[in-house]
Amino acid sequence: FGVVSRLFGVTVIERNPADIGAQVWDEHVRLFELQRGGVPTAYVFLDPFARAEEKRGGAWMDEVCSRSRAFAPTNSAVRLPVAHMVCNQSPPVVNPDGSITPSLMTFEEVETLFHECGHALQHMLTQVDEGHVSGIRGVEWDAVEQPSQFMENWAYDLRTLRGMATHWKTAERIDEATVQKLRDAKNYRAASQMLRQLKFAMGDLALHAASFDPNTDSAFACLEAVGERTSILRALPEDRFLCSFSHIFAGGYAAGYFSYKWAEVLSADGFAAFEEAGFDNENRIVELGRKYAETVLGLGGSLPASDIFKLFRGRAPTADALLRHSDLAA
Repeated sequence: FGVVSRLFGVTVIERNPADIGAQVWDEHVRLFELQRGGVPTAYVFLDPFARAEEKRGGAWMDEVCSRSRAFAPTNSAVRLPVAHMVCNQSPPVVNPDGSITPSLMTFEEVETLFHECGHALQHMLTQVDEGHVSGIRGVEWDAVEQPSQFMENWAYDLRTLRGMATHWKTAERIDEATVQKLRDAKNYRAASQMLRQLKFAMGDLALHAASFDPNTDSAFACLEAVGERTSILRALPEDRFLCSFSHIFAGGYAAGYFSYKWAEVLSADGFAAFEEAGFDNENRIVELGRKYAETVLGLGGSLPASDIFKLFRGRAPTADALLRHSDLAA
């Protein structure tokens, strides 16, 4: 939580759930309290480890309750927001000799934790007291992934990683050369990945367009028509990817899958503000972090997402930073 405190001016402390009347559903679940000036402002449960017998795969964040003036407890001005983050990272291992090997996270697990933390921060750092538009509520689908993908950028920041990534036996901190390898690996076949996402997003919109008639038109042919514009190679005739594309028919992203790529534009452009300031300019980095907390993280669904972005960046978003971060800029 070092980068969270540095950027957003909050203190994160671990709490014993019983001390504040809370309960947990597994012994490894941890409860954290966010404070400003020593005053509690939010809580988050972290359920980090995989439990194959009772826990589905993937990672997610959701609300326990939102910040709300209407549901404020007696003698309180507002009800504080509470979130939960659920991951499936590698659990500690008990060795045959009784010793314990701690949870050794892969970098993908680190990136996932930062991603879910971004969602949780938007919920917890909200300044909106109307429950229906506070935190993650009421945020337009185009922008729901913006804070999460913004936080992923900090997983590649040398200072951030050196504050948390140490060898579990020697305590040696990660070095700059290793971090650069991580950055290079991220961009391996970045153009192919971008074309893939564009095909999915454009195909989703084409399938939901008024011109597509599900009674007479082939969904597979519709997607492949999009592929002629976005794919280097044609899909195999027997390709049936659509049958497993649950995002758009069972995951809430119908006619909205494009939001993943658009959120990358927003998050990359937002992170570019910090790059332009210079990571060695600590005063400016802190200033921008506080501004991001007050706007993107703080305003929830109380304003259109495009207006909130302009409040932070001072202009409309562009794709320049995303292309540069992907090593695709000319």
